Amino acid sequence: MLPPGSRSDSRSAPVVSDEPTVQQLFDLSDKVALITGATGQLGGAMSRALAEAGASVVISSRDKTRARETAAALPVVGKAKHHGVKLDYMNPASIEQGVADALDAAGRIDVLVNNGYERVTADWTDVTDEQFNRQLANATGCFLLARAVRDHAVERGGGASIIMLGSMYGIVGSYPDAYAGVCMASPVAYHALKGGILSMTRHLGVYWAKDGVRVNCLSPGPFPAPTVDPRMVERLSTKSPMRRMGRPDELKGAVVFLASDASSYMTGQNLIIDGGWMAW
Repeated sequence: MLPPGSRSDSRSAPVVSDEPTVQQLFDLSDKVALITGATGQLGGAMSRALAEAGASVVISSRDKTRARETAAALPVVGKAKHHGVKLDYMNPASIEQGVADALDAAGRIDVLVNNGYERVTADWTDVTDEQFNRQLANATGCFLLARAVRDHAVERGGGASIIMLGSMYGIVGSYPDAYAGVCMASPVAYHALKGGILSMTRHLGVYWAKDGVRVNCLSPGPFPAPTVDPRMVERLSTKSPMRRMGRPDELKGAVVFLASDASSYMTGQNLIIDGGWMAW
């Protein structure tokens, strides 16, 4: 809403000489992005998006050879250089070493995409306390890695954008009939983990704003892997306003937005890419 006395006529607007263009806002040239879980379906698409936007990308994996191979396959824009490092999300010492290796290779970290996690393979009917606790330990790894990048950003005085990966299942429950008789139900421990990631995003976004470190969450809707039972995919599709599942490339614009200056006044927020799932 315009204040009293103002005009909406664009012809009266002053020319702002230092206003960045849209191309400049989304440009990641001279930025370094560390992304975990980049050897997977969604992580692969997001890592390619960061590289296509001009960033130097550091791929992390528990398998260093796989990380390096994935990094070598990324597109190169300008003077960007990509790297692969070993980092185990569930091992604090490995997180510390992985960040150190990333800094040795790339010099700094401007963007973190906290995408990796270790899966749980049991639903509410038979998950054990050990499995449940193991799944929640992913949140610990997510936090420790984010804090390491925040501390690095504060030390060098350059700010950072940290992107957590949530899920629609961190916001709503799943539909039991989508899974019945086809596969196990969506794991309750996964729902608890992703709900916690959303809360962590808000908390860290508030505390780290003064440091120039933005923390936001990207929550995909239904993006099933190709190996998922097609009967379950068909059932899930009926729950979506778009009547289909998401494609990995449909996360590319969102991750570049959150990584870049295009979202410079955004922190502690959750960006949902779900084909309208949350709109029902």
